[in-house]
Amino acid sequence: MTSHTRPPRLRPVLTALALTLTLAAAAGCGTEVASGTEAARSASAAPAPDRAELEARARAVQTVAEHVWVTEAPGYTLARQSVGVVGDDGFGSVYTTSEGGQIQLSVERLPHADADCTDGPAAGSAQDPVVTCERDGEQWYRATESDHAYAQEQGDLVVTVSGAREEVDRAALRAAARAAHRADDHELDQVLPPAGEAAGRQPVERGDLPPVGDGAPNNDVGASG
Repeated sequence: MTSHTRPPRLRPVLTALALTLTLAAAAGCGTEVASGTEAARSASAAPAPDRAELEARARAVQTVAEHVWVTEAPGYTLARQSVGVVGDDGFGSVYTTSEGGQIQLSVERLPHADADCTDGPAAGSAQDPVVTCERDGEQWYRATESDHAYAQEQGDLVVTVSGAREEVDRAALRAAARAAHRADDHELDQVLPPAGEAAGRQPVERGDLPPVGDGAPNNDVGASG
């Protein structure tokens, strides 16, 4: 399959979530994980959760239940604290290894060009040039010198599985991309924060923002400086 050199296409998916995960590990607070095996065991042992409760828990993290996707890859487990909204009502999460490797999963409303790297440059892409761009099965694979990703379209959604090339090889990334699927009710129960827990993840209201204008902090000082 022929590779194409294209303008930059990789989006900085879940950067803030990945940074939060890294800082949490550095602080020694531990990483809460939930493996696919554990989820399957729980699903077979417990009745299906109430759908209305699951939808409310999704809204609490500013997404919708239908946009929550999950995946599996050998050696990777879901970091529960990474779960959150992407864009307006998308979904993102990070899967990690004990050695610190990360696979990022994102689901977001995006145009076709953000999935198909052979269809022209994505809007706003202007960083690391794409060195590989090719169709791989039902998905598109693209890579820069430092990162790579698989993307697939699902209606008006683009599902992206990405990672640093030095942390996750293409085979592992492909496996995670092919295993990605919309979460069923049992998986939603495993992934979404419990009711009430997501409240602490909401944006913090700034106390120094003026009520009118562009919202910039008021940094006026007196004549003496």
